[in-house]
Amino acid sequence: MPALAAATLLAGAAPALADLRLCNKTDSTVSVAIGYKAKDGWRSEGWWNIGGQKCGTLLSGALGSRYYYLYAVDANRGGEWSGKATMCTRRKMFTIVGVEDCVARGYERTGFFEIDTAEQRSWTVHLYQPTQKGNGAIR
Repeated sequence: MPALAAATLLAGAAPALADLRLCNKTDSTVSVAIGYKAKDGWRSEGWWNIGGQKCGTLLSGALGSRYYYLYAVDANRGGEWSGKATMCTRRKMFTIVGVEDCVARGYERTGFFEIDTAEQRSWTVHLYQPTQKGNGAIR
């Protein structure tokens, strides 16, 4: 995969809808995967393709957890926004229950970054243009 891209990330409670949303503030399309604790255990899902300068809803309704995990890839330039929380993904659309033994189960092991919603009912994450090459810096 091309060099990792660092990014500035800002998040805050969305005023109107009770959803988890992502606003792509870059000029490129980004592909996004999400991880969260569901009733049946840890779950990862993907992919949402969100065009440049557009927003999209990742989860609809009031948020039930404090922490969510995201991984995003710049579909045009090849950079990524990643973190230290590993979860399972695959290249095609997916819903995967469990975060253990990803490779043994036929999935990829991917690093997601953590979003702390402070137990808000809704939250919006903003992805900005990469600021440097390296290990997905999140501020």
